[in-house]
Amino acid sequence: MNAQFVVTKLFRGAMTLLLAVTFVFIVLRASGDPVQMMLSDEASPEAIEAFRRRWGLDGSYLEQYLTYLSAILQGDFGDSFRDGRPALQVVMERVPVTLQLGVTALLITLLVGIPAGIIAALRRGEWVDHAAMSFTIFGQSVPNFFLGIVLILVFSMTLRWLPSSGTGSFWHLVMPALTLATATAATVARFTRSSMLDVLHQPFMRTAKAKGIPHNRRVLRHALPNAAIPVVTVVGMRIGGLIGGAVTIETVFAWPGVGMLLVNSVNQRDLAVVQAVVLLIALTMVVVNLIVDLTYGWLDPRIEVHNRKAAA
Repeated sequence: MNAQFVVTKLFRGAMTLLLAVTFVFIVLRASGDPVQMMLSDEASPEAIEAFRRRWGLDGSYLEQYLTYLSAILQGDFGDSFRDGRPALQVVMERVPVTLQLGVTALLITLLVGIPAGIIAALRRGEWVDHAAMSFTIFGQSVPNFFLGIVLILVFSMTLRWLPSSGTGSFWHLVMPALTLATATAATVARFTRSSMLDVLHQPFMRTAKAKGIPHNRRVLRHALPNAAIPVVTVVGMRIGGLIGGAVTIETVFAWPGVGMLLVNSVNQRDLAVVQAVVLLIALTMVVVNLIVDLTYGWLDPRIEVHNRKAAA
C-alpha cells in the first residue's frame, strides 16, 4: 500500500487521539470538581489546597491540559486518585478480563453471523432465510442490557444453570459473551446476506456458472471474497469497540473488566484512569481502522489503487 496513504491515515489517527483526549479532559472537569468527590465536606481549606497541589489541579485548565499532554508524550498517564498507582497500570490490569469477554463474543459473532448470512443468501425466500432475518431483527431490536437481565432471570434465578455474575470459570463467561455477541452477530448476518445477494447476481458469477465451475467453488472462490468488504467493515467496528462496547455488559454481569472500571472511575471522578481508558479505546479504534483499510487493499486491489490516487 502507498506509503503516503499510510502516513495520512496515521496522521488522522493521531488527530483522533488528540481530539478524544481533549474532549474527555474538558468534559470531566466541566462535570464536577474531583476534590469534592474525594474529600469530605468538613475538609479544611489547607487540606483542599494540598490535595490540588498533589494531583496537579491547582493550575488553570490550560496549564493542566498542556501538562497532561506533555506527560502522555513521555509515557506518563498520571496516577489514580483512589490508590495512587499509575493509571495505565490500573487499566492494563483489567484489559485481559475484557479481552477474554470480547474475543469470545467476537468468535461467536463470526461463527454465527457469517454462516447465517451466507446460508440466508443462498436460500433466499426459504424458511432458513426467514429464520435468519428474524434473528437479525431480534438481535438488533432488543437492548443488550435487557437481554442480559432476561438471561440472568432464566438461567441463573429460575433454572440455576449458570452463575449470574463475576468470573472464575467458563460458565461465568457464557451469558456475558452471548449477550455481547447477539446484536453484533445479527448485524454481521444482515450485512453478509445483503452483500452476498448483490455479488451472486453480478455478471462474473453468471460467467463462472456458464464455464461449468462447481457451485461450492463459485461461492468460496468468487462470491465470498467480493462480498467480504462490507463484512470486514462491520467486524472491524466490533473489534474497535471491544473495550468500550462491553461497558453495559460488564455492569450487568459484574464482570471486572475495563468497562466496569470506566463506570466506577467516572462516578468517582478518577480523572487519570478515565482519561487512560478513553485513550485506550480511541487507540484501539485507530489501529483497527488502519488494519481494515489494509485488508480492503488485500481483498480488492482496485480499492488500493483508488486509495493511492486519493492520497496523491
